[in-house]
Amino acid sequence: MDKDEIHLRRLPAAAPWGPHADSEFHGVDFLPEDLNEAPEETGMRVNKKYSCLPAEEKGIHIINIRAIEDIGYDQHESTLLNSLSKNPDADCKYGLYFRDGKRKVDYILVYHYKKSSAGRTLARRVHHNDSSARSTKQDQPLPGKGVQLEMGESEHHMDYHEDDKRFRREEYEGNLVEAGLELERDEDTKIHGVGFVKIHAPWHVLCREAEFLKLKMPTKKMYQINQTHGLLKKINSVIQKITEPIQPKVAEHKPQTVKRLSYPFSREKQHLFDLSDRDSFFDSKTRSTIVYEILKRTTCTKAKYSMGKGEGRKKETALLNKRRKCGKYGITSLLANGVYSAAYPLHDGDYEGENVEPNDRKLLCEEWASYGVFYKYQPIDLVRKYFGEKIGLYFAWLGVYTQMLIPASIVGIIVFLYGCATVDENIPSMEMCDQRNNITMCPLCDRTCSYWKMSSACATARASHLFDNPATVFFSVFMALWAATFMEHWKRKQMRLNYRWDLTGFEEEEDHPRAEYEAKVLEKSLRKEHKHKETDKEKLTWKDRFPAYLTNFVGIIFMVGLTFAIVFGVIIYRISTAAALAISSTPSGRSSVRVTVTATAVIINLVVIIILDEVYGCIARWLTQIEVPKTDKNFEERLIFKAFLLKFVNAYTPIFYVAFFKGRFVGRPGDYVYIFHSFRMEECAPGGCLMELCIQLSIIMLGKQLIQNNLFEIGIPKMKKFIRYMKLKRRRSLDHEEHMKKKQRYEMDYNLEPFAGLTPEYMEMIIQFGFVTLFVASFPLAPLFALLNNIIEIRLDAKKFVTELRRPVAVRAKDIGIWYNILRGIGKLAVIINAFVISFTSDFIPRLVYLYMYSENGTMHGFVNHTLSSFNVSDFQAGTAPNDPMDLGYEVQICRYKDYREPPWSENKYDISKDFWAVLAARLAFVIVFQNLVMFMSDFVDWIIPDIPKDISQQIHKEKVLMVEVFMREEQGKLQMLETWKDKDKKKGENCNNHSPRLSRSHSGSLSSCHSYPLDV
Repeated sequence: MDKDEIHLRRLPAAAPWGPHADSEFHGVDFLPEDLNEAPEETGMRVNKKYSCLPAEEKGIHIINIRAIEDIGYDQHESTLLNSLSKNPDADCKYGLYFRDGKRKVDYILVYHYKKSSAGRTLARRVHHNDSSARSTKQDQPLPGKGVQLEMGESEHHMDYHEDDKRFRREEYEGNLVEAGLELERDEDTKIHGVGFVKIHAPWHVLCREAEFLKLKMPTKKMYQINQTHGLLKKINSVIQKITEPIQPKVAEHKPQTVKRLSYPFSREKQHLFDLSDRDSFFDSKTRSTIVYEILKRTTCTKAKYSMGKGEGRKKETALLNKRRKCGKYGITSLLANGVYSAAYPLHDGDYEGENVEPNDRKLLCEEWASYGVFYKYQPIDLVRKYFGEKIGLYFAWLGVYTQMLIPASIVGIIVFLYGCATVDENIPSMEMCDQRNNITMCPLCDRTCSYWKMSSACATARASHLFDNPATVFFSVFMALWAATFMEHWKRKQMRLNYRWDLTGFEEEEDHPRAEYEAKVLEKSLRKEHKHKETDKEKLTWKDRFPAYLTNFVGIIFMVGLTFAIVFGVIIYRISTAAALAISSTPSGRSSVRVTVTATAVIINLVVIIILDEVYGCIARWLTQIEVPKTDKNFEERLIFKAFLLKFVNAYTPIFYVAFFKGRFVGRPGDYVYIFHSFRMEECAPGGCLMELCIQLSIIMLGKQLIQNNLFEIGIPKMKKFIRYMKLKRRRSLDHEEHMKKKQRYEMDYNLEPFAGLTPEYMEMIIQFGFVTLFVASFPLAPLFALLNNIIEIRLDAKKFVTELRRPVAVRAKDIGIWYNILRGIGKLAVIINAFVISFTSDFIPRLVYLYMYSENGTMHGFVNHTLSSFNVSDFQAGTAPNDPMDLGYEVQICRYKDYREPPWSENKYDISKDFWAVLAARLAFVIVFQNLVMFMSDFVDWIIPDIPKDISQQIHKEKVLMVEVFMREEQGKLQMLETWKDKDKKKGENCNNHSPRLSRSHSGSLSSCHSYPLDV
């Protein structure tokens, strides 16, 4: 019998299958190998002997195709696979392995199917190799559970859509087998109507793909990592002993003194790598990455099958031919079209329970995804090993950002305490609180508001000093330098991780086109083909995308305008509510008007921001989808840009209004600016708008962190999980037999939330970074609140990744991508905004101007009176004067308001005074000096701190030198071997020339034998 012979064994219908006939004899198992000998002959035998069973048949064919190189012995000794083992679930570790308990499940495909109402379908297990798949994948569907024995007319009750999906799955799975993967189907699961295809990548496929992907793998060569000496060594040892309690107890986190030399994997140079344990050479993360690359690359070209007649049939045939011509119809398209409902790698096992075997997931749950270890460092190397470099870099960046918030929080607390300590020594606030000054202020609204005493705003003035003092200027400079230092520190940390994770020299290759892009290209080519035009190498141009670009532009402008309109609506609410509350006859009600209006308006802003954040996220995704970017990377970058733009405007517009616009366009008594001819523009408090800015910033920042970031991240996944649990419980009650089975690993992972990408996680932290840096001059405690949030956020995200989400596909990345540019942009913008906040929002510059230009004794006495202008109450416009002018108990003739204007007794009464222009010039000068000085200092920090640590650059150079030495030794060994062979060849030739005459008859044969020695390399 030929070594590739196919063994068919007929199992009669009456054969005793034992107690596990229905529950264990199920699934499809595909075992491919590279069979290159006589594929056509093999294919003919398969086509003759393997076909769909007719309705009369009661038996099942068991097909076993194996190559000699796979099993190591002749095919005569092939036997039936262990599909009838007593406890297959235990052998396969409940879904982590195939039914044979040897081959690891590297990936899972999930699909929905319709069960027959006549009863449970009978499963069959089929084993065949890739050569049979090449010949049969176009001729008949791949066998497996869910294929009924009656394949004739009884299947016509299924709708065409489901039939088309089944045909596509069969073709796609056949192509996967042809690519070298091994598959096993399981429909006998606990989840009703859901089937699973388990995928295993054999050794030769892993080697082939690792070489294609240029994966760096550790070689046998090990070298010593450069260690510090002298004083630095002692300091490092002391630091290690001090920080030992806060180090995670994982092997990957321990400091290493030696490192294996890494080199891109090559099948020709397998002798360089340590292949003593092939099962662990490629870890689960690498295996799933390799399988996912094959899934994306493998195409499925079939459209509707023979379901139409006439013109419809012709159109479908043309579409099928065009799709075959176009190709590129891989797993992303199949998921988008519903052919498969999910595709994911498996988690390593359970993370909780008494008898759970040790695994990386359990270790991560204990040492990383637990609130009890919040004080410990993250095991970043283990996170990278389990989830891949891209997710590892996110958590490493989040850890560095959180660590850098510690010094910023300490300095912020010191600045705040300085304000608390000096509040009683602040002369301007003391003058405002002194009732002996008897300063009468003009009404805050028309008619209903009366005159009021400045001393009534004493509490606001004292509170403003906590955040508006000379220390806040220092803190703004400090935070600008902090942002630059943080960016440089992250670049250095990133280079260390690249070296440790063998990513040096890694360059991202062009990704596969997205399914939507290919569909658009296909649609365009079909239109051109209909017009009899050339359709080779079609692609989408700017003309094709122009309607999408126009929609994006109009949509973004509309969303920004909507945000402004909502902020304007809140302003109207503040003005109208303040006027309504001022009518209150109680003094307590009138005194609390400003606090009540500010607090309620900020809460309204917070609610609107949280709602619009979710809406804008969906709109940004839709706008990006209609653009049809070519690759996933382009899609992600465009989505990030749109989402960040909309969410940035949404989060910061109310804060920008309070910081730079409120109280700027009020007018003056007797000539106020009105909205809709009825509402007066609102003014800042006597102590300035900085206190209100602080309230606005703190409530929005803390509200977003508590509600949106933490409550939503905890509550929504829990609610979704509860809904899925209730649905499954309802299904189990319908199928008691399925309820009694133990869940497999892939079934439990299917019930988890799919991974939606890192964009929401980064976006949340970037917006927070803006709160920490952009308006830090008004809220020095922002870094402290961000630090407290991030300590919880790290463990919350870790718990979500380990326990709530399906395992994401590991993606290689050497940096955090576009997010780094956004961070740099926010850092530069923060310098400008803080300069304007200090100079225009706070009273820092007016105080300096008064101190050095107008003060008589070199102190701040008289500053409050200097900032107030006078107004003659007889100059009120008709109908705007207070209804009760005697509310204070005396008649008021002159009231004061905060502005730099000429008094009513001057020639140019109520015109802007010279003091205003002097203060404005000082403010603009401060902005220019502050901005340029801080920018220069930030650039100096960038320049003085090298991007690559010196020890890392030395180690990278050392690796290159060692790799050259390895290859030089290998070449020298080859040359020595060739020289040895040449010497042997020469000696053999000399011996053959000295033969005796008796051997002359066999001289030619002797010569040939002389040169036929075996060569062992």
